[in-house]
Amino acid sequence: MPELTFAKIDQTILDTLRPPPKSYWVIVALLFLGLLTGAAAWTYQIFIGIGAGGQNIPVAWGTYLINFVFWVGIAHSGTLISAILHLFRAGWRNPIARAAETMTVFAVCIAGLFPFIHLGRVWQVYYMLPFPNQRDLWPNFLSPLVFDVVAISTYLTVSSLFWYTGLLPDLAAVRDRADGLRKKVFTILSLGWTGAHEHWRHYSRGYLFFAALATPLVISVHSVVSWDFALGIVPGWHTTIFAPYFVAGAIHSGLAMVLTLMIPLRKIFHYEALITTDVLENVAKTIVFTGLIVGFAYGTEYFIAWYSHNIVEMESFRWRAMGDYRFEFYIMAVCNTMIPLLFLLSKVRRTIAWLFGISILVNIGMWYERFVIIVGGVAHGYSPYAWGLYAPTFIEYGIMFGSFCMFFFLFLLFAKHLPSVSMTEMKETIGQGDSHAA
Repeated sequence: MPELTFAKIDQTILDTLRPPPKSYWVIVALLFLGLLTGAAAWTYQIFIGIGAGGQNIPVAWGTYLINFVFWVGIAHSGTLISAILHLFRAGWRNPIARAAETMTVFAVCIAGLFPFIHLGRVWQVYYMLPFPNQRDLWPNFLSPLVFDVVAISTYLTVSSLFWYTGLLPDLAAVRDRADGLRKKVFTILSLGWTGAHEHWRHYSRGYLFFAALATPLVISVHSVVSWDFALGIVPGWHTTIFAPYFVAGAIHSGLAMVLTLMIPLRKIFHYEALITTDVLENVAKTIVFTGLIVGFAYGTEYFIAWYSHNIVEMESFRWRAMGDYRFEFYIMAVCNTMIPLLFLLSKVRRTIAWLFGISILVNIGMWYERFVIIVGGVAHGYSPYAWGLYAPTFIEYGIMFGSFCMFFFLFLLFAKHLPSVSMTEMKETIGQGDSHAA
């Protein structure tokens, strides 16, 4: 990017923090109304009971757990993308790293809500916490629900620190150009950053440390989420492939969500000089790679079911492809494995409309993947007399709609009030000669 200078990078990113137009507040208001719709649906369920959803016997896990796994996947992939690419010194990750890390923090907060929603009696969560209480209850640490509480809280802590550490130099840059109340707020947020040599030394070491810590943590935490299923003796769940399978799926969906967020952000805030077509093309190439891994995992599941000669496993996977949820299965297979192969064509990779459309289809496919795994497993278990079908209710659709509105609502507020692209990391992409020109 030879045309960029330090001054131009600062100006381009800081311009996004100016007072927004009315259209911005209209979109924020609409998203907030969607958030309130989800909150109203959840409130109705609390008063009526968990029966307001479509869960039944044997399908006790519905869209609440589907959305939990979906948002956890989005959350894990954001930090994983940023951390791994930082460790490998991939320069093209610099324009998208901040958005990926922010996506992580918001998505993990939303994911953490769904176990409470699925619990029904939300106030009973008090007894899941490991401290003495008047009923002498103690959490069962062999329960996947307790796994999730520990995993999500640990991951939220580390990812938030990773995200905030990367923000510090940019917060100081905003502070130095602000006045009034805004200057006071950013003075507190920047934690006394002055740009001294010692600050930069500690910053670079700390950011590298969090990147090194986040990479194995993300893999382990998402493996824990996969054990929610693998520990259950349910056809299609009880398998050792789930840990790498879920991690690959998380990266796949996260890369697609990065494109879904960055393409409109690039257009709205005029980031074309920073988030170039080459950056988006590299993301698309990585989606091809993760899509092939996910496709290999799908094939491995069927191969293992056939190779085991277990009648129940074979029937379970046959029913997935030919049973009542076959359309969901084909949406999953086509959107996650076949459609991303279009990115093998250079023209498709470098066309914004194609990038945006395919990223949305991959997100849809990854949501249906969780549907097929969760509902397809428990709906068609060992005993034919216990088979059953499941369909979400309007309450579940309302809560799901509210969760997506909440995610985009938070991201939109972030993008307008904090630097959505890292000025510090963007400057690292400029050669030494350009820095003198600035």
